[in-house]
Amino acid sequence: MDSDAGNQKRALRAELRERRRNLTVPEREAATVGITRNLVDLTTDLSAQSIAAYLSTSIEPDTRPFLNWAHRQGLRVLLPITREDGLLDWTTGDGESETEGLYGMPEAVGELLGPIAINDVDLIVIPAAAVDATGMRMGWGRGYFDKTLGSMEKCPPVYAVVFDTELVDEVPREKHDQPVDGAVTPTRIVQFS
Repeated sequence: MDSDAGNQKRALRAELRERRRNLTVPEREAATVGITRNLVDLTTDLSAQSIAAYLSTSIEPDTRPFLNWAHRQGLRVLLPITREDGLLDWTTGDGESETEGLYGMPEAVGELLGPIAINDVDLIVIPAAAVDATGMRMGWGRGYFDKTLGSMEKCPPVYAVVFDTELVDEVPREKHDQPVDGAVTPTRIVQFS
C-alpha cells in the first residue's frame, strides 16, 4: 500500500512541478499578491506574534513579500534550516541574508535555535505540493515538515501555501503524513475541520 502511495506521490509531484514551471510571469505576480494578502489576513486574524514560515524556491508560491511584511510588523519569524538527520533547526535570520542549504533550498542566515524553537510560535506556514479536501498535505518528499509536526506536543494552527489548482480532492497518503489545519492560496484561505 505505502509503495503504491509512494509511486502515486512521485507521479503527482512531477506533474505539479511541471505545472508550476509553466506559470507565466503575470500569473506568478498575481499569485504573489493574493498569497501575501491572504497570509497577512490570516496572521492578523489569529493575532499571531510569532510565526514559523519558510523561504520559497523559484517554483513555489512566493513567501518573501509576506515575510517582509512580518518583519516590518515586528513579528518574530522563525525560518527552517535543514539538517542531515532529517530534523529542522530554526533561525530568525535578519530578514535579508540567504544562503543555499541542503538540497539547494534557500535558507536564512542566522543563529541556530534548535528543533524545539518552533514549539513557541502562534502560527506555522509550510510549503506543500498539494492539499486535499480533508486537509491532508502532500509535501515534496523529504519529510522534514511531517517529522516536525508529528513531534510537536502542542501544535499551533498549521497552514500550507499552494496555488489554487493544488487544492485537490485527494492526495496519496502514507503513515507518516501529517494533515494541516488550512491552506492559503492566491484567492482564498481554506480551513479544514
